[in-house]
Amino acid sequence: MGLGVAILTGGASSRMGEDKAAAEWHGQRAVDRVAALAESLRPIAVLTVGHTDYGLPFVADAQPLAGPVGGVLAGAAALAALGCDRMLVLAVDAPTLRTADLAPLIAAEPPGAAYARFPLPLVVQIARLPPEAEAGWPLRRLVEASGLSHVSCPPAVALRVRGANTPSERVALFRSAP
Repeated sequence: MGLGVAILTGGASSRMGEDKAAAEWHGQRAVDRVAALAESLRPIAVLTVGHTDYGLPFVADAQPLAGPVGGVLAGAAALAALGCDRMLVLAVDAPTLRTADLAPLIAAEPPGAAYARFPLPLVVQIARLPPEAEAGWPLRRLVEASGLSHVSCPPAVALRVRGANTPSERVALFRSAP
């Protein structure tokens, strides 16, 4: 199966108080760290999805600021057009993820998987995304409707998977990662 990666960058970053994708993490923008992680998996394509072009392959949300499911759907359509039949969805606010953190999701049987308690990151067969899905859906609804399995998240991985949505979460995550 051909894997593609969509990096969700379309949030308002209101709880963070600054653009999470452009925030610096050990000398790199968060979006660049996540893109480098994605590229290390050797996918067919890596795209950022949102309302801002960060100089990487980019797809605009059909409805800006309408929620992450809109980004997943826009990314899925673009990746399918590039020959991908499976997609890994990453959040830009989790720039300390490691390839080992993603391995259980990538290895999951079809239709894919997400960590229990965390809707992102996720891996899904693009054809299994429900045709009735809409931008305003909660991610958990999309995970359920797509039939994804739930993988147990080891405690040591949970902080990296959860990412940083507030300045205090950013400080904790920043301290924990090289």
